[in-house]
Amino acid sequence: MTTAFSLAPLFRHSVGFDRFNDLFESALRNESGSSYPPYNVEKHADDHYRIVVAAAGFEEQDLELHVEKGVLTVSSAKQRDTDAKAVTYLHQGIAQRAFKLSFRLADHIEVKGASLVNGLLNIDLLRVVPEEAKAKRIPIGSAAPALQH
Repeated sequence: MTTAFSLAPLFRHSVGFDRFNDLFESALRNESGSSYPPYNVEKHADDHYRIVVAAAGFEEQDLELHVEKGVLTVSSAKQRDTDAKAVTYLHQGIAQRAFKLSFRLADHIEVKGASLVNGLLNIDLLRVVPEEAKAKRIPIGSAAPALQH
């Protein structure tokens, strides 16, 4: 019996976090155990991320993206075509049901764009840290002059 456990589920729903505490809190709040549709969270550079959602059978007008209070939501409420009722499936492996995926974004992560290419929804993210939030180097100088009274 193995006692090892994977932290992979913690990293799937968080983009740009560098602190474990935030990852654990996010995992505890996530009640949905759904893995449909499958997706990847990719880091392309220090400040560039991409979420890739397998959206086979969906068109651009079937998908919605919303960002509210630091949570990116990808959803679809696709309805089956009325013409599809005339089709009898011998095997239906391409699911086209409604879904909702949510990703908690770290501070200063912005959605830069989205595209649907070859059945994959690509959502590009960028960390934009304002100057006042960046680390600053403080030079060490000689002793400060005495204040005059």
